[in-house]
Amino acid sequence: MSGARRRVCGWARTGVAALGLLLAFSMVAPVRAEERTKPATRSTAKPQPKPKPAAPEATPGAKPGPEGASAKAPAPLLGIAPPTTFPHLDSPGASGDVAYGAYQRGYYLTALKDAQARAAGGQDAAAMTLLGELYGHGVGVPYDPKKATQWYRKAADLGSDDANFALGMMELTGQDGASNEEKAAKLFRKAAEKGNGAAAYNLGLLYMQGRQMRQDMRQAAHWFEIAAEQDVEDAQYALAVLLKSGNGVERDLPGAGQLMGRAAKLGHVTAQVEFAIMQFNGNGVPKDEAAAAAWFRKAALAGNVIAQNRYARLLAVGRGTAQDRVAAATWHLMAKSRGLGDPMLDQVVAELSPEERARAQALANRWGADLASSANGAPGAAAPAPKTAPTPPAHPAAKPAAAK
Repeated sequence: MSGARRRVCGWARTGVAALGLLLAFSMVAPVRAEERTKPATRSTAKPQPKPKPAAPEATPGAKPGPEGASAKAPAPLLGIAPPTTFPHLDSPGASGDVAYGAYQRGYYLTALKDAQARAAGGQDAAAMTLLGELYGHGVGVPYDPKKATQWYRKAADLGSDDANFALGMMELTGQDGASNEEKAAKLFRKAAEKGNGAAAYNLGLLYMQGRQMRQDMRQAAHWFEIAAEQDVEDAQYALAVLLKSGNGVERDLPGAGQLMGRAAKLGHVTAQVEFAIMQFNGNGVPKDEAAAAAWFRKAALAGNVIAQNRYARLLAVGRGTAQDRVAAATWHLMAKSRGLGDPMLDQVVAELSPEERARAQALANRWGADLASSANGAPGAAAPAPKTAPTPPAHPAAKPAAAK
């Protein structure tokens, strides 16, 4: 069984003395997976054979392209998708795809020249897909969605799942005309049936959202499961949410815990928060307050405001981690500066000495500015390494209902 993710919020507030730390965490205002509507987008087309997807990576071409990119290109679409593995052209004896290697390094004209030469033979779907990427993002060539569509279609006719995925994204976003979710769904299905995890996840989103298409949670769960099996962590999170609520699938808390833990391990920050709550409460997974504190700290260091608040509460009373009220105040002040107040933690701050409050505020100012750059010296004792999902139960977890 695969994984899924759910954004967690909310915390039942109790008395100041106990600091409300029964983390029976009804956590305030939960945000449903249904509200995560960003589609998965593949940063580039990838050469054959297709690598197994892992954690997402940034849009290729981060290195300034010496051969320039068109200013007319749209900003890259946000979302989660399996990464592309590119050849290392400077590795001794390397025999990778020169065009894709050039594209990755920002040498777009070199990539264009090589891809055009290969595509001229009429049988190189990878080269055609790369040409679609170049024109679709306006790098090395003027931005031209019509030419991008033409190259993607040629590659799709040769059976490229990447090309079908790219065409689906163009239909979904209206890059070459009006947005059409039904056409996008057909293209995503073609790609997903060939094992494209990002396409399967996007198809699941379309069924879950039910905007231009009829909502069908069973179909959504089916396609999320296919994507989750390929370690697309957005799909793991989404499927875990469905399993927790029994929406479109049989309710299965242990199965949800397995998936949430896998998504957390892959770096899905919201899943890390949700999995921490499950571990703290022993809900679907073995109770483990120390592991929960470690996950909260990890997500807090990633900038998640909910995690910052929850970790502050744990530090304030010493649950799962050593008690440190100054560190608790620091994390609370960072969360509060971003709009998440907490009267109970305000009381903790008020009970500090003037020197301790000044130190907490100084740390909050410092870490609020550059938290994303490094975890060294962050407030609070270093937590033990987060534990991964527990061992699967002996009996198989309930599977999502098969799609019609």
